[in-house]
Amino acid sequence: MLSYEVKKNGLVVRLTGELDHSAAEGLRRELDRLIAETGAKQLLLDLSGLTFMDSSGIGLIIGRYKKMARRGGSVAVIAANRRIDKLFDMAGLYQLVERRA
Repeated sequence: MLSYEVKKNGLVVRLTGELDHSAAEGLRRELDRLIAETGAKQLLLDLSGLTFMDSSGIGLIIGRYKKMARRGGSVAVIAANRRIDKLFDMAGLYQLVERRA
């Protein structure tokens, strides 16, 4: 569900599969651990492998945004498919996180 690499001051995380209620808690713990261990100031979420996301995913993104903001950092997303991109738009997530090409 998750792979990552550290680049300079950032953490690039690639999500795959479905981000729903059953996956969100474990993913949250893993992301928080990675953020703490790497000291990342930028979190880039690569959503190219994500096939589904529900409100649990929205909560996960908002929580990581708040965590990164407290650290003086930021969150950005890339490669969201059409359905997930629409969900981000409708939920107002693009007001919090940057959409990158």
